[in-house]
Amino acid sequence: MTTAYQTDDDRWAAIERRDRAADGAFFCGVRTTGVYCRPSCAGRPLRRNVAFYETREAARAAGLRACLRCRPDEPIETLAYGFGQTPLGLALAATSQTGLALLILGDDRAAMAEGLAARFPRARLVEDDDGAAPALAALTAAIQSGAGADLALDERGTELQRAVWKALRDIPAGSTASYAQVARAIGRPEAVRAVAQACGANPLAVLTPCHRVVRSDGALSGYRWGVERKKALLERERAA
Repeated sequence: MTTAYQTDDDRWAAIERRDRAADGAFFCGVRTTGVYCRPSCAGRPLRRNVAFYETREAARAAGLRACLRCRPDEPIETLAYGFGQTPLGLALAATSQTGLALLILGDDRAAMAEGLAARFPRARLVEDDDGAAPALAALTAAIQSGAGADLALDERGTELQRAVWKALRDIPAGSTASYAQVARAIGRPEAVRAVAQACGANPLAVLTPCHRVVRSDGALSGYRWGVERKKALLERERAA
């Protein structure tokens, strides 16, 4: 058990705030329902009905079964995330053992952290600004110069989405492509709407440059992180 959750008071506080960082560090058993849960479980037991266990095995030995809501027996993935300032404002980067899983721009730390938690509902989330620094540095460099980044990526999407994201990274800095052109580039000329949806679902701001995709008439169209950011990115790249 990590030192952050050594006392019952610490563990109960983690349950009250549904602390995703505590998942895997301990388990809580609820006597009245006969289940054991992750600390982040959405259930709201009374303190007097809760017991704490260091392992799943200890909880099962006490006669408890796994909660069907939070599924504490499923493997717990850890994502380390951190915040940083860029030329286009606040950014959040999250990495798994495989690579960079999320890189987003925003204006509000709490809202961005909530978005991260919603995107990875089963992951243990640990804030680590130092660990996020390489991705945030790559993001800043990409904003300033349009350059790509040599980072391991943990892209999670459908086959079509991953094909679109790869095609976006093939668009040179300073250039743009229409949704129809991207659809043709992936061999799916009929999938213009799906290409637009994949751009909207892009998990890696700027490094996967969905800002370089515009309407067929050259209009900017939308951008997940704000059209003003999209305009600023394109202007920087054209001036470089």
